[in-house]
Formats: sequence, C-alpha cells, structure tokens
Amino acid sequence: MTWVNLPRRRKYTTPSTGSTPAPRRLLVFFADKWSSQSVIGNHRLSTNFTNATAPRRPRLAPARSARGVALSVLVSFFLSGVALAKDKDDDEEDGKATKSALPNFYLDMRTIYATLPAGALSIGFSAPPLLSRLANLSSLGTRTAPSSQSLSVDLPLTVDVNDRLSVYGGVSGATSQAGSDPWTAFSIYAFTVGFQADIYQQNGGMFPTITVQSNATRSISDSPLATTTYNTILEAGYALNADETRGLLAGAQYTRVLVDTPLARVSPDIVGYVGGYYQWDNNWKLTGRFGAQHFGGAQLLNLTPFPAFTQPIVRLDFDRMDDDDNRLFGITAQIAWTPKPAYQLTLRTPLYAIKN
Repeated sequence: MTWVNLPRRRKYTTPSTGSTPAPRRLLVFFADKWSSQSVIGNHRLSTNFTNATAPRRPRLAPARSARGVALSVLVSFFLSGVALAKDKDDDEEDGKATKSALPNFYLDMRTIYATLPAGALSIGFSAPPLLSRLANLSSLGTRTAPSSQSLSVDLPLTVDVNDRLSVYGGVSGATSQAGSDPWTAFSIYAFTVGFQADIYQQNGGMFPTITVQSNATRSISDSPLATTTYNTILEAGYALNADETRGLLAGAQYTRVLVDTPLARVSPDIVGYVGGYYQWDNNWKLTGRFGAQHFGGAQLLNLTPFPAFTQPIVRLDFDRMDDDDNRLFGITAQIAWTPKPAYQLTLRTPLYAIKN
C-alpha cells in the first residue's frame, strides 16, 4: 500500500458511497434476531425469562446468538468487500477520465544548411539564415556580397500549453563560409521568442482553422549589423476529411528587419502561398507550400545595394508523426528564387522531455 492510495481509501468510508451503511444494517438485523427472540414452533418466546421460569430450549439462545453474530459479521465483511471493490474500480475509472495531462515539453532542434548566390539576400520562410549572413557581411572588405553557405542550429525550447497554443524560446548558432574564405568558427548569433496559436479550429465545420505564428529574433552580434527581426505568419487550413489527414492551406508571412545603425536598411519581406497536406496511415505526412516572395531590397553599409525582387518560392515538409500528431522527425526543403535560386535544407529532431 502506497501513500498515493490513501485519498482513494478515504472515499470508501464517506456516507456518499453507500458502501458501509448496508453492512451495518445487516449486522444489527442478525444480532437482534438471534439475541432478542427465539422461535419454538409457531410461538415466539421472550428471552427475558428467569432461570426458574424459562424452559430448557431457550437456553440455547446464547449459542445461537453467538453463531448469528459471527454469521452477520462474515456477511457484513463480504458485502463490504464487494462495495469497496466496486468503489475502487469506479474511483480508478473516474481518475482516468479526469486525469489532466502535462503539456508537451521539448527542445525542437533544427539543423539548417543554406546557400545564397552572390549579391542576394533571401528571408524565405525563416529568418535565421538571413541573420547569419548579415552577421558576417560587415567583416567583408568587398563591396559585393559573395556567394555563401551556412550551417546553423536552432534550439527553441517549446511548450505545447494545449492543442491550441505553443510557446517557445531559444538560441541560434551558425558557422558560415563566403566566397573563397574558410568556414568561420561556430558561434551563437541570435535568440528567439515566440508563440503559435489556433485562434479558430475547424473541428468538422465549414470554416477553416486559422493559425497565427509570431516571433521576435534578436542578434547577439556586436557588429554594426546587429538586427531585430519580427516575423508573423497567418495561415488557414481546411481539412477535407474528419480525421484531418488531408487538407488545403493558404497563408501569408510578413517579416520586418530593423538594423541598429542608420547606415543600413532592410525593407520588409512578404510571402504569399497556397498548398496542402496529406498524411498516410503509417503517420508519415507530406506538406507542400507554393507561392511568391516579395523583397523590398536592402542597403547595408558600404555594400552594393541588394535589389528588390518578386520571385517564386517552394517549401516541402516531410514529417513522421505519432498517433497523437506529435512530430517525431522532419525534413524541410526550400527553394527561393532571388532571382537566382537559394536552397535551404532543414532537419528537425525534437527532443521530448514530456510527450503526451
């Protein structure tokens, strides 16, 4: 017996359960029957006779009374045991029904490899690769940004408060290589806080689920190109079946990058897209988004201005889910034309501390 079971045991002795009063009435009934009166033939004889006037047969009443008391006790214990067992089962079923699950708590680790052509900036569906590039541009002696590649890691600590709201916060680190220069040392360059919320859920209705995701990212760089980025995505998802394993998507993303120095300027980036998703019975899920990215251009210190453009963008997500729709593993591939193509490959490996 553990201390966890103590509150459950206390419920068995409360009057509301109805388990203990019945055995008490049985005990009193049998005790009164055998101790108060005896039956001879069809006549009831009182047990209040004296030794002189009482007949011989009523003298067996004490023995019968003892046997009756013993029998009543056994019956009482039996009925009490049945009632206790029933109450225990009911209590355990109620406990399962009312048990509140803890929220998911995990490190949503993302490893990102990205490439950019010379003289281009691209934000796409995620800002960290852009910030990684900005953190290294100020150290270049040339006036034109060379082609580059980077390997970055995002470590947002995420809490799924419920099935409608998730909050997260963490740091990003990267190593990069530009032109013919060697790879830089891996360093932490930014931290991010944000949330994702379903402000409306379809739940089999005619209106789609509306999801908003917003975050703020601050670079840790001490260079003149230290930045603060605000990113917001508004997406509508319409499920085509009751299990929500097939559906359509449409959304827009707005990104604003603020540079600490007045000598640099980055115009807003806007992405509009449509897409859909399909989840197989083995819980593999494919999601596609296809749209256009409009970037207003940028001027960074003494570098040649980055021209504005409006170009296509494509993103594909291939995820392994569990039965509760938690992501276990994911691969994301993105191609954004700037107008030359910029590639990005993301590997998602969530590390769960608590998973429901």
